[in-house]
Amino acid sequence: MEFDDVILGRRSVRGYLVKPVPRALIEEVLALAMRAPSSMNTQPWHFHVVTGVPLDRIRSGNTERIQAGEPDAREFRRGEPFAGVHRERQVGVARQLFAAMGIAREDAAGRQDWVLRGFRQFDAPVCVIITYDRELSGSDDTAFDCGAVTTLLVNAAWSRGLGCVINSQGIMQSPVVREHACIPDDQVIMKAVAMGWPDENFPANAVVSERRSVAEAARFVGFED
Repeated sequence: MEFDDVILGRRSVRGYLVKPVPRALIEEVLALAMRAPSSMNTQPWHFHVVTGVPLDRIRSGNTERIQAGEPDAREFRRGEPFAGVHRERQVGVARQLFAAMGIAREDAAGRQDWVLRGFRQFDAPVCVIITYDRELSGSDDTAFDCGAVTTLLVNAAWSRGLGCVINSQGIMQSPVVREHACIPDDQVIMKAVAMGWPDENFPANAVVSERRSVAEAARFVGFED
């Protein structure tokens, strides 16, 4: 695929075929992703690629704990809830997804089921857990670098026919993830990426989130008119 086709065509995939992803293909995608820039070449990232029984145990552990009212146990900083225009954008894409799935505003059960899909990594056949070295916890560059490699990961996957969605719900119960993905204590769990073959019949997969224009997002200083 051409670079522009990957960037403009990629979308977040929340419904997957029941079809395994070859390990060799995932390794190919990771090799591309790891060409992402990092601060002074620190390369702080680690990838824990989980499938099969361990992933099923993470899914069940996540959903059981959240349904039991266990508090959020994310390890990476969460920050304050979105407000203002950022909250508006969050609500906007949620409306797009609910409309595509036919989930009405008053459908509490349907909305709850949608939320739980996130804790199940959207039932994808593969989950990639991104972690970083704990000794770098105080570095803002580390979070930036892990974001860069994750962005390149989902784009590289798309270029190979795989779909992904970057997912925070999948690591909110970090003790469950750490146990079943066998993540060492000297690493901080940052993010999850669900990965697999897109189900083209899953309505939410057709949703393309809205983006601001360059004119809205960018200022050009020192250029001639």
